Amino acid sequence: MADSREHTFTGTRGAITVREWPKEGPRYVVLLVHGYGEHMGRYEHVADSLVEHGAAVFGPDHMGHGKSEGERVFVDDFEDVVTDVRAVEELTRAAHPGVPVVLIGHSMGGLIASRYAQRYGSGLAALVLSGPVIGTWEVLRVLLAAPKPPEVPLDPTLLSRDPAVGAAYAADPLVWHGPFKRPTMEAFDRTLETIAKEGGIGPLPLLWVHGDDDRIVPLPGSRTGIDVFHGPDWTERVYPGARHEVFNETNKDEVLADVRRFVDRVLAR
Repeated sequence: MADSREHTFTGTRGAITVREWPKEGPRYVVLLVHGYGEHMGRYEHVADSLVEHGAAVFGPDHMGHGKSEGERVFVDDFEDVVTDVRAVEELTRAAHPGVPVVLIGHSMGGLIASRYAQRYGSGLAALVLSGPVIGTWEVLRVLLAAPKPPEVPLDPTLLSRDPAVGAAYAADPLVWHGPFKRPTMEAFDRTLETIAKEGGIGPLPLLWVHGDDDRIVPLPGSRTGIDVFHGPDWTERVYPGARHEVFNETNKDEVLADVRRFVDRVLAR
């Protein structure tokens, strides 16, 4: 397991904790953007794979998530989260000037990373989206139509075919196990509209990875967003039978190998 350390900075809504997996003289830097209700501690094996591949890896716990400050899972404007991620990119560039930066976002992190690419994509080498909330997310329509969000947590069995993943998620004290919060859901809705309105990412290389049995962020809805978002250099990898967290799936080694090959191709240009 790669060594890691933590940094803290003042974000838009309070203190943000950043996890760094260092690499001396890295070929590239990875900026990891996690999903709803979770935290960067769940990405140790992803970081290990990327560090071994030659990357230095950085990732923040978003406001209201993990070890960062803020009301749990409360986000009233994802533009603020994007701004916080930008501060982390500036931290990486201070540590590794001139090194190409690859942005990887999962689920809600895919929403954040997509908007980030629209705002700051000219400075990125590549973008990877995993099960991204982009396009049409029918789950959100159901949540917003309800008089109040259901008092149930996310079903951990929908994360992966590996039952150990769901069990670890359910037992993790840094994971949010309570209901969705309406202001956060409304912020999701506004950001989806903003991404659709702002359009594509031009020449920025994109890798989109998704499980075809993802019932949290179903594949068809994300495709509607990807179709209008990607530029001419993009790659799609859909994994048969895989659920929402493809980085935690039974074929995670295949998924991470696809990410490494994509990065190799981009860096070789």
